[in-house]
Amino acid sequence: MDTIASLFSFITWPVSWVIVQFHKLYGAIFGDDTGWAWGLSIVSLVVLIRICLIPLFVKQIKSTRNMQVLQPKMKAIQERYKSDKQRQSEEMMKLYKETGTNPLSSCLPILAQSPFFFALYHVLSAIASGKTIGVIDQPLLDSARKAHIFGAPLAAKFMDSASDVSALGASMLDVRVVTAVMIVMMSASQFFTQRQLMTKNVDLTVKTPYMQQQKMLMYIFPLIFAVMGINFPVGVLVYWLTTNVWTMGQQMYVINQNPTPGSKAQDQYLGRLLKSVTAHGEVRGRTKRNTVKRIVSKGPDRNDIERKFITGLAKLGLAAQEDGTVIKSDTAVAEAEGGAAQRRQQPKRQTKAQRQTAAQQAKEAGSAEPESKTSLDKRDASQDDDKPKPAGKPASGSSRQAKSGQRKGPQRPKHPSKK
Repeated sequence: MDTIASLFSFITWPVSWVIVQFHKLYGAIFGDDTGWAWGLSIVSLVVLIRICLIPLFVKQIKSTRNMQVLQPKMKAIQERYKSDKQRQSEEMMKLYKETGTNPLSSCLPILAQSPFFFALYHVLSAIASGKTIGVIDQPLLDSARKAHIFGAPLAAKFMDSASDVSALGASMLDVRVVTAVMIVMMSASQFFTQRQLMTKNVDLTVKTPYMQQQKMLMYIFPLIFAVMGINFPVGVLVYWLTTNVWTMGQQMYVINQNPTPGSKAQDQYLGRLLKSVTAHGEVRGRTKRNTVKRIVSKGPDRNDIERKFITGLAKLGLAAQEDGTVIKSDTAVAEAEGGAAQRRQQPKRQTKAQRQTAAQQAKEAGSAEPESKTSLDKRDASQDDDKPKPAGKPASGSSRQAKSGQRKGPQRPKHPSKK
């Protein structure tokens, strides 16, 4: 880890300068040598970095959604050019270019903050070794070595020996407990962030290998952080825990305000939007109007959740417009009522037990019907024998078939002149 951190030594000066500036602010409030002053300085460094990375985070969200949408097409390309890897790569790049998707965009926030992470690790390692670094001179170095967070020094690690911990003026128990709790919190926040993305902000109607990969990462990333965390100083654990909490809150906001189409989050969002329109009779807020505008522009390509939202507006007597607003519409009410009546007229699907019972009853009725029919036939036959038969009517079954072209029944006699 020290070797990797030394590669980013060029950025240690600006990182140390930012920490020192925040330390001056918090030192005036909590005291220069307190853990609150140095700990909050690291937290503020994280917040500053993440604010600068917001545009990259937006790109990451868009890229992740585009990758989810493109998964069926990518799978079709892989199957079509299974034996030609070069053509497969060319078609993939062509698909990315046509849709404006960059597969590396989903990794941009992590890659962008990696130099700051390793630079902070380098600074804290120098503090633990008693060396000045960047703008941290000897007085600031002594102050940082005295700073403790819940009894654990900023530069202490879970795997440090008793001599190293005692040199920083702390006990092994305090260091182990504080670092273990922070590692668990760091891994749990990472797991919850990934789980939130998988369960709420994924289109469940599309089953692709991408979803399986994300599900695997949901379990792998927390384990990686847990294993690596035992070698991180307390200050780095503060940094990484803060960035995980920031990511979790940022993602929660995006899921609630701009969910992925077809996901559970979109169903909940449009349900809240429908309640808001019901209460106020209009779409309030530019973001909500843009959402309605996108749904209207899709037309017949809307998913089931969006169609449910449009139907809900119609039942209220409202129709969504292309600009994202809603207006009163009697036609929408009639269409909604007609669709509901049509759904009510459809017969309900019977269960397996009901179908078996109906089949058994039909079988019993079928076996009883021939007996009653035979008795009736015999009775009718006896009654027909008692009745006198007409003289001119031939017996049934013995009459000759009518010739072709002649009318059936009694024939009218020909005129004498035609004989």
